[in-house]
Amino acid sequence: MIVAPRHFSALARRSAEPPISWLMKLALDRPDLISLAAGFTDNGTLPVEEVRQITRDILRRPQTARPALQYGTSLGLPQLRHEIWRRWQRQDQIAGRRSPVTANDVIVTNGSQQLLYLITEVLCDSGDVVLVEDPTYFVYLGIIEAMGIRAVGFGSTSSLKSKLESLKRRRLLPRLKLLYLVTYFQNPTGRTWSLDAKRETLDIVKRYERAAGHTLYIVEDAAYRDLRFEGQDIPSFKTLDPGNARVGYTNTLTKPFATGIKIGYGILPPALMRAVLHSKGNHDFGSSNFLQAVLGRALAGGLYERHLPRIAAAYRRKRDVMVAQLCASFPNRARYEKPHGGLYVWVELDSRVKTGLKSKLFQRALDAGVLYVPGELCYCSDPSRPIPQNGIRLSFGGPTIQQIQKGVRLLADALE
Repeated sequence: MIVAPRHFSALARRSAEPPISWLMKLALDRPDLISLAAGFTDNGTLPVEEVRQITRDILRRPQTARPALQYGTSLGLPQLRHEIWRRWQRQDQIAGRRSPVTANDVIVTNGSQQLLYLITEVLCDSGDVVLVEDPTYFVYLGIIEAMGIRAVGFGSTSSLKSKLESLKRRRLLPRLKLLYLVTYFQNPTGRTWSLDAKRETLDIVKRYERAAGHTLYIVEDAAYRDLRFEGQDIPSFKTLDPGNARVGYTNTLTKPFATGIKIGYGILPPALMRAVLHSKGNHDFGSSNFLQAVLGRALAGGLYERHLPRIAAAYRRKRDVMVAQLCASFPNRARYEKPHGGLYVWVELDSRVKTGLKSKLFQRALDAGVLYVPGELCYCSDPSRPIPQNGIRLSFGGPTIQQIQKGVRLLADALE
């Protein structure tokens, strides 16, 4: 790992190259490599013609072309924010009901990743504590590590209680600022939180706020919510926050539509919104107005909703192929679940099998022409427990069906 020079900032010295960056670069630099690692989306479902038509419509008249080609605001394009707000109301079945959340509580960012960074930046100082799932989205772990924030992992609501109790006993609760939760088709495990689990978690967090001395925010990362191809949608944490006081809801429009259009969004409590807006103004004073105009039209015209069943069908087929190949090729002791959405299958091997970046398995797989995400990357550095070394995250989003079949077989051969 290359470390920044000593005269650089503490943030720069703590920041390493994110694993996702070199995993994606490796996949792009080696076209022969079957990447079951980075969460690329399905190439064949990208809405090329639809986006071309929207772009033509925007540029056809000066009245629509000029505003789209001009600067916007830090908050985001009003039309897009209004469409996002209306869609969220429909998803969470609160349309027509009284709610403190309005389109003014919606912010548009350069992908949901920027929003996660901004929220953490305005809530946390170096030395603060963030509670995360065990395992969780490893890119977010890189953000908090670079900021000098301590991550504490939990695996269930009972585990959450014990972690909060431990922080309280050690007088660290005032340093706890937020819980980061990926609640829909979680990256990496593919699991979805039930509404009861959300309700119980929120109740637990509220009980510890007095001891913390401040609001304990829940940041719900719903990036995979629209990539559902089975089962019923689950209401968000935001529906359990009637005063719009402690839940930050983050999502993206581009993972289910076109990942090259890097537009994410959040629905935030007012106090958090003000701080994030100030910081975002220092970062970029506004996300791409043109891309926002494209997505605003895709939502308003129904194109976005019509596109979702198409990608759901494609990902369902790929998921089925990956799970069937795992069943046919992997050892009987390997454990995995069939996800009902998202892009990933989480595999746990025999505890004696090491899957990490420095393991023989990872190198053998790479030599054979297949790439995966080692599970160790998805666990925070929590000294209260060892990091499991036997996990693998496999993505079925980008590769073709033939590549999925071959990649899983090659990985099984490397295991043998």
